[in-house]
Amino acid sequence: MKINLTYPTILFLTLAVLTSCQSKVDLIVHNGEVNTMSQKTPSATAFVISDGKFIDVGDESLLEKYKATRIIDLKGLPVYPGFIDSHCHFLGLGLSLQQVDLVGTKSFKEVLDRVSRFSSKKDLSAITGRGWDQNDWEVKKLPNKEELDVLFPETPVALRRIDGHALLVNQKALDLAGITEETEVSGGEIVKENGKLTGVLIDAPMRLVNEILPKPTIEEKTKALQDAEQIAFSNGLTTVSVAGLNKEDIFLIDSLQKVNQLSIRIYAMISNTPENMEYYLNVGPYKTDKLNVRSFKVYADGALGSRGAALKEPYSDLDTHTGAFITPKDSIEILAYKLAASPFQMNTHAIGDDANKVVLEAYKKALVFSDDPRWRVEHAQIIDTSDIKLFNRKILPSVQPTHATSDMYWAEDRLGKDRLNGAYAYKALLEQSGRIALGTDFPVESVSPFKTFYAATVRKDAEMFPKEGYLPENKLSSMDALKGMTIWGAYANFEDQEKGSIESGKVADFIILDRNIQKIADKRIINARVVATLLDGQIVYNNRFN
Repeated sequence: MKINLTYPTILFLTLAVLTSCQSKVDLIVHNGEVNTMSQKTPSATAFVISDGKFIDVGDESLLEKYKATRIIDLKGLPVYPGFIDSHCHFLGLGLSLQQVDLVGTKSFKEVLDRVSRFSSKKDLSAITGRGWDQNDWEVKKLPNKEELDVLFPETPVALRRIDGHALLVNQKALDLAGITEETEVSGGEIVKENGKLTGVLIDAPMRLVNEILPKPTIEEKTKALQDAEQIAFSNGLTTVSVAGLNKEDIFLIDSLQKVNQLSIRIYAMISNTPENMEYYLNVGPYKTDKLNVRSFKVYADGALGSRGAALKEPYSDLDTHTGAFITPKDSIEILAYKLAASPFQMNTHAIGDDANKVVLEAYKKALVFSDDPRWRVEHAQIIDTSDIKLFNRKILPSVQPTHATSDMYWAEDRLGKDRLNGAYAYKALLEQSGRIALGTDFPVESVSPFKTFYAATVRKDAEMFPKEGYLPENKLSSMDALKGMTIWGAYANFEDQEKGSIESGKVADFIILDRNIQKIADKRIINARVVATLLDGQIVYNNRFN
């Protein structure tokens, strides 16, 4: 039988066929500039999400192929995979919001003023704070406790330096901790002047004061984690690699994630205390869709700013001082062999050239029979140029580019000009290892990944200083910097098969920005803003979309 079809009938049947062929999905995002970080499809304009995962990536034809519950028209805005901060102190950021904020103080007097104002508003059994940096003061010397003793004779005060490797305390805190002029602690320094305590503790001795301070409650830690999460999401971070967590804090994070009170993905580096080591080496790694526990964080040395970094030769501004190892040299090698025989990754903080050499040589020996360990050197900050070759495909540098642009004003005073040849050498490290993971070390530095990208690729401060960039031969390309914040960050966490790029099968973590940071090379990068952050295809931060 012949059927006579009119135009409206043809149109109706065509639409019916198309509709019937369309697969139903949760979300289509289109009309954007999608930087996928995928080798298969480097760029796209649209992608499709269902059940929290990317299922297709391509162009505007995806609108015809799928029927979505929701559609986002990007109107040309750029999209990136969710950023990964490969080294931060997530809980520390949240807790710092509950303490005296000393970041940006320009003098010790300003420190005292902030502490006084903070304490006047609260009834405190102890006063804690963080963020001072004597390198930012006109008088660039470590502070002394004398004025704190006058202001707070009966209340212990503990003020952490911005890098977390020095602590200024008053006499009350010293008394409670049992610290006197005769106290000796290996792995750091109790600073004295003319034989008298100054109240400054560097690295290991800080533990004595920490033990007598009130511990944060579960409620305070919960609020700290949730506050830090909101800051992270507003900066486009969807995964944070947290450097140093005790098992109780890992348990808390897991419990909050399981009841949807914490959403951000966390790669946990376990603090290598004896208790933590015994527990996790016995039970093994732990993995959920939001939490990955499979690495140990080890401290080789301290920080450069507080002269705790372990150097091969004395500091240029101190004739005999070479810093200190927090973990003894032979213990680093023993620990490396122990972890090489386990399923756990070893991630070691190493700042000074001596610390880096010791760590790299220990890794080399321990990893002889390991095919894909992905062990990390956290910071990899000052390296003798002859030792850079010790990095390889098994050993990944995990660096924080903003350290270079923060330290550039005083690093030469500490190191002299020659040692700068192996300092903040991101390009050289990338060439040796093939990948590099980028982070911030927040709250030591700003949370902003845009500052990370800017420092890595431009190597200048916000005032565009210095003109040619700081140690410009080690700038990263914009693509390598982005990889360090996405797919290489995921690789460093053994998570590159599930995140780090926008491609089918991976979790739908992505961010929408107000500008394409790859197309600018000045401080407009720093001013970039996150329009929206999506985790599993759900909006967790939004300043434009409903």
